[in-house]
Amino acid sequence: MSGDLAIAVLIFLASAASVIFFGTQLAKYSDALAALTGWGRLFVGTVLLALATSLPELATNISAVRLSPPNPELAVANVLGANMLNMLTLSMVALAFGGKRFLQRVAPEQGYLIVSAAIMTGAAVMFGAVKMEVSLWNIGLSSVILLVLYVVAMRLVYVTRPQNDEEQGDEPAMTLQRASLMFALVSAGVIVAGFFLAWSSDQIAEITGVASSTLGILAVSLVTTMPEASSTIAAARMGAVDLAVSCLYGSCAFNVTILFYADLFYRDGILTNQTEPAHFVAGGVAIALILLGLGLILGRNRLHSLVAATGLVLMASIYLVGAVVVATLGAPGH
Repeated sequence: MSGDLAIAVLIFLASAASVIFFGTQLAKYSDALAALTGWGRLFVGTVLLALATSLPELATNISAVRLSPPNPELAVANVLGANMLNMLTLSMVALAFGGKRFLQRVAPEQGYLIVSAAIMTGAAVMFGAVKMEVSLWNIGLSSVILLVLYVVAMRLVYVTRPQNDEEQGDEPAMTLQRASLMFALVSAGVIVAGFFLAWSSDQIAEITGVASSTLGILAVSLVTTMPEASSTIAAARMGAVDLAVSCLYGSCAFNVTILFYADLFYRDGILTNQTEPAHFVAGGVAIALILLGLGLILGRNRLHSLVAATGLVLMASIYLVGAVVVATLGAPGH
């Protein structure tokens, strides 16, 4: 038993290290694509960078529902836990890179993206509570609705994006072909690491007796959001604040659609219905943090620097309280 746990932990750590390494490369190539394509940092961060950094969640969730037996609770938990952690990352990065000054550099057009992320996370929680039993070709109608919401949201973000990206830096020292190729290669590496992450996480949950929902919310999501964290920090260091913020909120929106993609591979029911109390706690905390972040960004010019910093600290504190509640609900024998 101890030997199996040691192997699972080693694979978990190795896959985690790989995810972190690949994540550090994504910001550089995303910023290059933003300049070379002319799409701007907000849209590239929302779609390309958010999608690439969310690949661990995608790979992990599909792998989780393809396990024998399937582990749908881990898949749902990873999505909601990742959204919680993305908001913790936002608060920490904003505090580290200037607090109010960081928030003041965020384009107001980010508001459309943030509201979309809140609506999509809220819809996922609502579907988990209602448990709609309607399916199309064994795919839950709720999962399809989440995908449609995402498509509409991304169209809105594209239409409302800043037409003149004042933040855009110097012309990158690489061609569009090279930037695209490297972006694709790094993304592929993230997918492979995500597969091993799902397997090792499931093994650890089975051996230790910790609930899969708790493990997904607290442990797996911590690792699968490392690409977002590392990319966001890298973008902030480059001064690409819109790229950093849109990556986090765009990831929150895309993460919810992962429930649709994983549902394509889940054959034992409707994935959004496989919820436990810990999932609702994580979803509620994620929504609260997304909206709190929206309030800080929209009111940044009217808030005193100390008030803005206090709000960011509050975001981190709410995450920690939510994590404690989730851990309590998922403890062995609870």
